[in-house]
Amino acid sequence: METGMRNQEPVMTPVQSLQRKAVAEVTAEPPRFKVYTERHLDRIPQLQLLTAEQRFAMRVVARVLPFRVNQYVLDELIDWREVPDDPLFRLVFPQAGMLAEADFDQMADALRSGDDARIQATVADIRHRLNPHPAGQQQLNVPHLDGEPLDGVQHKYRETLLFFPSQGQVCHSYCTFCFRWAQFIGDKDLRFSAREAEHLHRYLQQHPAISDLLVTGGDPMVMKTSHLAAYLEPLLQPDFEHVQTIRIGTKSLSFWPQRYVSDADADDLLRLLEKLVRAGKHVALMAHVNHWRELETPVVREAIRRLRDAGVVIRTQAPLLNHINNDPAVWARMWREQVSLGMVPYYLFVERDTGARHYFEVPLARAWEVYREAMQRVSGLGRTARGPSMSAGPGKVEVQGVTEVAGEKVFVLRFIQARNPDWVQRPFFARYDEKATWLDQLRPAFGESKFFFEDEYAAMCRGEAPVRFTA
Repeated sequence: METGMRNQEPVMTPVQSLQRKAVAEVTAEPPRFKVYTERHLDRIPQLQLLTAEQRFAMRVVARVLPFRVNQYVLDELIDWREVPDDPLFRLVFPQAGMLAEADFDQMADALRSGDDARIQATVADIRHRLNPHPAGQQQLNVPHLDGEPLDGVQHKYRETLLFFPSQGQVCHSYCTFCFRWAQFIGDKDLRFSAREAEHLHRYLQQHPAISDLLVTGGDPMVMKTSHLAAYLEPLLQPDFEHVQTIRIGTKSLSFWPQRYVSDADADDLLRLLEKLVRAGKHVALMAHVNHWRELETPVVREAIRRLRDAGVVIRTQAPLLNHINNDPAVWARMWREQVSLGMVPYYLFVERDTGARHYFEVPLARAWEVYREAMQRVSGLGRTARGPSMSAGPGKVEVQGVTEVAGEKVFVLRFIQARNPDWVQRPFFARYDEKATWLDQLRPAFGESKFFFEDEYAAMCRGEAPVRFTA
């Protein structure tokens, strides 16, 4: 009798049953990372759901904009019953509308010709018209060390340094909207990357005003933990006491959460991050999450739990994208879900003026409406997200609202970050324009001829005024 009782399964609540299922799924045989690129489009079995015309359109766009998708995204994130309208499908698979009609036709004709020289020339021509490095990334953001440009580093704002490690210049999958699409196309002239940790560390030592290091890419979480450690562990030395925060920009939490759960060095990665936290560094995973469905799988929830147990703060950010998340209900649900999982909503961005912008961009007036309505649907803990924010040449400009002043309808704007720190938090006004999608399409309100920062920014662009990297 006792033996029989001991062998009985305990009665579980529905929550306990779901938890057990989640643990079983994430502790099963680790999945093998399998990836498809533009060369492998015909090998993706799910695409047989589409017409031959749709598949050809994908090949046309994928010759210009980078394409990469892994098996996890195919199997777990995309709802193939809703394709081609599924938002996660549009997030990773190229669509005909992502190129301007004339560019699409030019590329399609080149592909049909089969002439390799013509194809490559057409690809290069279209890419260089897509503003591959917006906001002065190659002109104004590149700092110098010993009088020479420092490859793979950007320093736009005084307190924050961006670092592009050479081993992290791909992603587990590519987003079709990505403003760093030029990192992935193999053109060395359009790519940021760094190989020398020594140069990074020397630059940090020489700039005590830098409090935040943002490791970005590509995606630094494609790197082996040993490579990441070579860049980050030296920051525990006294010379780098001023570097208080280590940010890691990544889409891995959505596109390959196994990086934190079942990859061969997942435990090593978490130990590295925990070591940094225990040493007093603030470690922030800057997670790119575009839709609440990315947070639904058991493995992503286990990854979130493990990161939080290691002391990592997960901050979430994403652009507002037509065809994907242009809906306040999507943002409100996503922010509520993130808060419930212990994540911190951080930014709602305006889609940048690069790549397939015309397919994804949303007018600033609409962006403000989406942000405002989404904010109205969440509690105070979900209202930590700032936006809509444009990462423009002069800095991060936030649309704070639409109002009427002295009889004129205006956008109320401010800098969240700026090339000159004195510009930060200074409100300014632009004429209301229901079609404008970016800062350079706005005009000053109240009859002014220019915005307050324009002269100094123009002087920076000409090299006649300093980009203020010192305290």
